[in-house]
Amino acid sequence: MSRSTTVLQVRESPTSAETPRRVATAKRAFWVKQFYLWHWVSSAFALVGMLFFAITGITLNHSASFTAKPVVKETRESLPPTLHALVALPDVGAEADAAEEKRALPLDLRRWLARNFSADPGARAVEWTAEEIYVDLPRPGGDGWLTIDRETGEVMHSETTRGVIAWLNDLHKGRHTGMTWILFMDAFSVISVIFCLTGLGLLVVHARRRPMTWPVVLAGLIVPAIVVVFFLHV
Repeated sequence: MSRSTTVLQVRESPTSAETPRRVATAKRAFWVKQFYLWHWVSSAFALVGMLFFAITGITLNHSASFTAKPVVKETRESLPPTLHALVALPDVGAEADAAEEKRALPLDLRRWLARNFSADPGARAVEWTAEEIYVDLPRPGGDGWLTIDRETGEVMHSETTRGVIAWLNDLHKGRHTGMTWILFMDAFSVISVIFCLTGLGLLVVHARRRPMTWPVVLAGLIVPAIVVVFFLHV
């Protein structure tokens, strides 16, 4: 009876060599769990964005193959008298107002433009001259501009569209997209970094059982380096 009790006690008491091993195993299991958790969460967030930027990277590299005929739409309309008075040259001292300058459009005029032309330059400064007011309206996948004749009150709005591919390419570049899209791209970049680093962590964890891990990773570094050094035309 005493012998069996002694054997049981020996089995329940870890040796000094087993304790650090268990601690190391627990730490490894913790980090593996964290890598898997953050990797799949970041991949879920980044999935659509990565597909978008990968596909538009191809369309950008071969933009000449995806050209579309620009479509230009022009609209003309006259300002109501009350709004025309806000931008018309004064009868007295018109010479003083004739110099070219930049200032924002009156709020009521901006609201009218947004309602009638879907074109609101916001509170930014635009070009004023003695003859007209010029407002540039760049946008993804096209361009636009608007002029207001200060004498007659005639408004002319021009809008150019270059197709869906041009629109997607401009989104890829963040061209004329506004601050909200820029912030989204920054957030997506951070998520992509997390995805890559947690993937690296998983490679480290499984590299011992997968001998080709680091040769493949090294190839991913060497191939673009060779292209840059030997085949890149400045």
